[in-house]
Amino acid sequence: MLLDRYRSIVFDCDGVLLNSNFIKTDCFRKALQPYGKESIDRLIDYHQLNGGVSRYKKFDYFLSVIAPKYSSLKNGPNLEELVDIYSKECKKYLFKAEVASKLGLLREFTKDKSWFIVSGGAEEELREIFVANKLFKLFDGGIYGSPDTKNKILTREISKGTLNLPALFLGDSRLDHQVALENGLDFIFISNWTDFKDYKSYCINNSIPIIGQVSELLNSLPL
Repeated sequence: MLLDRYRSIVFDCDGVLLNSNFIKTDCFRKALQPYGKESIDRLIDYHQLNGGVSRYKKFDYFLSVIAPKYSSLKNGPNLEELVDIYSKECKKYLFKAEVASKLGLLREFTKDKSWFIVSGGAEEELREIFVANKLFKLFDGGIYGSPDTKNKILTREISKGTLNLPALFLGDSRLDHQVALENGLDFIFISNWTDFKDYKSYCINNSIPIIGQVSELLNSLPL
């Protein structure tokens, strides 16, 4: 796919820019440890089926739907406490996560396009990570995350005129594809670090192009 036609490029974070999906799965397990293995396994299934959904919604679903059915614990950590435990665990490891290669080179060849991060991760946390990795300045359009949803972020930035169409969304989940479609963005699935188990059949059924890593976009540029 040629990049020339796009005015903006939108990146998901986990599984696209950072090899961090497995880190977040481990952090959910640690935060929910008091509730027992069966309920934790149910949440992990929900988490992996709903990539890109914020931690707040996942823990709320756990407490309202999963825990009452699968856990005998009656007075475990509440929503605020679970989010706090999870966030602290994430901060221990996300700053060390593997970063997608050749981002600087790709930026050099797409200087005329605005770059955005639109993630289900916590917005403040995302910005801290990319400042620490000295990559913050690559994303001149902005780095955005929860508590706002991906759909709300895209709709807002398009209406403000900061995210200009035509635009390309690079993601690794069903939700990423759905919000791209809803907002008129083209979509490429990034596969190497995804935890979406059925991504191949989903992409085939929806005619979605797949590449392994963001750096493969360089193959479409006149280097």
